[in-house]
Amino acid sequence: MGVRDDTSDDTPLGTFEEHVMVAVLRIGEEAYGMAVRRELETVTGRDVTVGAVYSTLDRLEAKGLLDSNRGRDGGSRRTFTVTPRGANALAHSRSMRERLWRGVDLRRA
Repeated sequence: MGVRDDTSDDTPLGTFEEHVMVAVLRIGEEAYGMAVRRELETVTGRDVTVGAVYSTLDRLEAKGLLDSNRGRDGGSRRTFTVTPRGANALAHSRSMRERLWRGVDLRRA
């Protein structure tokens, strides 16, 4: 089995990467770091550090899965959007997870 390149199109998203990207989609136009953190904490009920959110946002942008822009006023807030490549990665991740769970009966565990 070979070593995988983290920048390839078929590299599966990590769980937290997927959560961050879905939070960006849920928030929409105001998807900046602290808003993503709040969304994750609200939906998951778990504490999330802002450092983990920003490092993940930066990594996803470097992979071409997110895009960021500063506000029109050139403010310090950087907002994020999911790129078409990112949307494809999310769809692949969701499909892979659903295939994995297909046929699993937790009552028999």
